[in-house]
Amino acid sequence: MISKEAVKRGYNRGNYVVGAPTQPGYAAGIEKVGGEAYFQKDAVVVSADVLAQLAAAVDELVTETADVIAGTRDWWAGSMIGETAGTPATPTAVIAKVSTTEQVQAVMRIADAANVPVTVSAGRSNVTGSALPVRGGIVLDVCEMNKFVSFDEASQIVEVEAGMFGDIFEEMVQKDFGMTMGHWPSSYAISTVGGWVACRGAGQLSTRYGKIEDMVYGMDVVLADGSLITVGETSAAAVGPDLLQLIIGSEGTLGVITTVRLKLHRLPDYGRAIAYGFASFADGLEACRQIMQQGANPAALRLYDNLESGLQFDLADQNVLLIADEGAQEIVDAVLAISERVCAETGAKLDDAVIFERWLDTRYLTGKSAEGFKRSPGFVADTLEMTGRWRDLPAIYDEVVAAINAVPGTLAGSAHQSHAYVDGACLYFSLRGDVAVDERAAWYRAAWDAANAVILKHNATLSHHHGVGLLRAPYMEESLGAGFAVLRAVKAALDPKNLLNPGKLGLEA
Repeated sequence: MISKEAVKRGYNRGNYVVGAPTQPGYAAGIEKVGGEAYFQKDAVVVSADVLAQLAAAVDELVTETADVIAGTRDWWAGSMIGETAGTPATPTAVIAKVSTTEQVQAVMRIADAANVPVTVSAGRSNVTGSALPVRGGIVLDVCEMNKFVSFDEASQIVEVEAGMFGDIFEEMVQKDFGMTMGHWPSSYAISTVGGWVACRGAGQLSTRYGKIEDMVYGMDVVLADGSLITVGETSAAAVGPDLLQLIIGSEGTLGVITTVRLKLHRLPDYGRAIAYGFASFADGLEACRQIMQQGANPAALRLYDNLESGLQFDLADQNVLLIADEGAQEIVDAVLAISERVCAETGAKLDDAVIFERWLDTRYLTGKSAEGFKRSPGFVADTLEMTGRWRDLPAIYDEVVAAINAVPGTLAGSAHQSHAYVDGACLYFSLRGDVAVDERAAWYRAAWDAANAVILKHNATLSHHHGVGLLRAPYMEESLGAGFAVLRAVKAALDPKNLLNPGKLGLEA
């Protein structure tokens, strides 16, 4: 079986506290934090009167600048570039720590009355700057909203508070109920259930279990004025637009998620993996298309290009495709039989056991790792995940890698396909550069601009699961076209004072 233990292998919390945010590694190397804020503009300073009201309403209020910097720090490369240069991302704010929905409502009522912006925060594992308080004000820390609420055994629905961390959640549902959600993002131990929902996250086995938006049954949400609503609560419906899906992926701009009901699966007791090598990335993509369109949906269907195949499997002359599945034996064997038949037409059989074990041990070496590359103070690495139609993906792969590599200072661009569907797939690109320290920000934006120009040209989707935040904000209006005005209208209707996480999703700060 894949998910119970194997998918967790390779992730180590180190000395961090279970059930609490981890501090990004770059924090330890910072020697100065006295410069101007890297991302804040016209930051709102919370008045003494509002501070007094907050102190009476929440569990803890954090006001010291150094503590605010530490308590808002995230894993975005853009934040790292600024802070390691002595300019902390968002130093002006106060952090209000809460543990109940009623406290969230109280904070929003205080903020609404005083016109103070509020940015929801939890695990802070985000890599797009989505939880940075760019307008200052109040950071609403919901990590203590981490309680189990109920389990409906007959319906396989579990209810938990949004601040529960992923590793604690999955351990609980496996141990106590013999279930799994099948949601295994690489950040699962430093991210929360609410964060998964707010950013439309995906796990490594999403081709079998779906993305987070497929797993949410219902949830409770506090709006900008402090009112509480419940959305979802149905397996399927025809009662107008889906308000649940409106909130999922809104990155805290439309409401504060407080409690979530999630659909579970029975723990699998059988799993298998196979692996093939292809002469080109395009050949591997075609095999993946055929597998999906012939009715198979293996838990993991991951294709690595030459560079990443070399990094992970020491097979730089191959484009390695790993296919793994888990569940009822009859289903798994049928899925892999289809996959074997498709792959055998153009691919070369690899050692299944060796490839699978290497994948478990090395899959985090791709992406942001410096493995295999020189490393200097000017080294920058990031990942870019997007989705497109099968017909366009081979060209998108070629053009994005070429565009990244054409930016002066780039070490290498590469990609793997990480999540697949009947109509298309997610390509997960890696960007690596090595430039002068004071040129890091310029290289970073140039690389992102170059890659997204290709994505926009092909009318593909900007993000598959990392979300928008600040990073993709410059591309949102062009990407959504006339639909962007609709997004603005929804935001204005639900949050007319623009208090909730301003500046995200490409919306006005």
